[in-house]
Amino acid sequence: MKNNKNLKTWLDQMELTHPLVIAGPCSAETEVQVLKIAHQLKNTDATVLRAGIWKPRTRPGNFEGVGEIGLSWLKKAKEETGMLTATEVANPRHVELALKNDVDILWIGARTTVSPFIIQEIAEALKGTDKIVLVKNPVNPDLALWLGAVERLYTSNVKKLGVIHRGFSTYEKTRYRNNPEWQIPIDLQNRFPDLPLILDPSHIAGNRENIFDLCQTGLDLNFNGLMIETHHDPDNAWSDAEQQITPEVLNQYTIDLRIRKQEGDEIEYKNKLANLRTRIDVIDHKLTEILGKRMIIADDIGKLKKKSNVAILQNKRWNEILGKMILEGEDNNLSEEFILKIYKAIHQESINHQKKLNK
Repeated sequence: MKNNKNLKTWLDQMELTHPLVIAGPCSAETEVQVLKIAHQLKNTDATVLRAGIWKPRTRPGNFEGVGEIGLSWLKKAKEETGMLTATEVANPRHVELALKNDVDILWIGARTTVSPFIIQEIAEALKGTDKIVLVKNPVNPDLALWLGAVERLYTSNVKKLGVIHRGFSTYEKTRYRNNPEWQIPIDLQNRFPDLPLILDPSHIAGNRENIFDLCQTGLDLNFNGLMIETHHDPDNAWSDAEQQITPEVLNQYTIDLRIRKQEGDEIEYKNKLANLRTRIDVIDHKLTEILGKRMIIADDIGKLKKKSNVAILQNKRWNEILGKMILEGEDNNLSEEFILKIYKAIHQESINHQKKLNK
């Protein structure tokens, strides 16, 4: 896909607010529920009503959406409130029905993005559409797979494209339902700065307590909008109750969230920022040098192990290092999650060095 500067124009063409706020229930449950939420959202900064019509669940037996009938509820909500509408599509049939019911924004879910076969089928069903199509990141932290889905749609002449960051699955226990892995959407943003980037804090958080902070982080990272699951009675929602907020809470969030300027205008600010960045550059240079020296020692250890016919991986020693570094990290105001990521990467690089010596 080209770095096409026309990609972001639909945000301006449709005169949508910045940041764009997409809100609504995880699932459309009843017509009364959809209309009630829509009318409450009309009094907030949300300009797009979202609702899941088809709900792909991890295991069968859970609520899997009301299906096609829910599209008529979205259409009625649009007529009564003037809000745009959005829903997830997971196959060409979903696309056909969503277009037939004049849904304005179609998004492709994380489970769908992982399959180039399904994405290709959806891309062909959407060929030449003037609807907005948003692609959620795949379940796994794979930037190439994410971009590949966007490229397939772009090749099908779908010009109003954007992406949604909803976090990534991980087997490690974290404070989030899906780990943000912020560097991946940042890398995407750097490669395609004109591709609108929407944050889905609800699926990252998995609970309503962390949603506000995630929204602020997204805005601080220049995300173009937010997709927040909103329900008039979250505790009794039919799906993902823990991560939904009320329209009243959403309204307060949009008041309290701070939208940052791209650049500071004051000379004093620019001078101080340049000074601080220079100091970071110096420290980064030292970090690289220190890591390089550490790997030289790892090479020496590898040579010694090879000479003595000793296995490369020493779990006891590794666990001792990890425990010690977590404690030292706490003393230096570094989170355990950060220390684990850094030292697992260092450990893997050390193993790679030692493996090369054993060939």
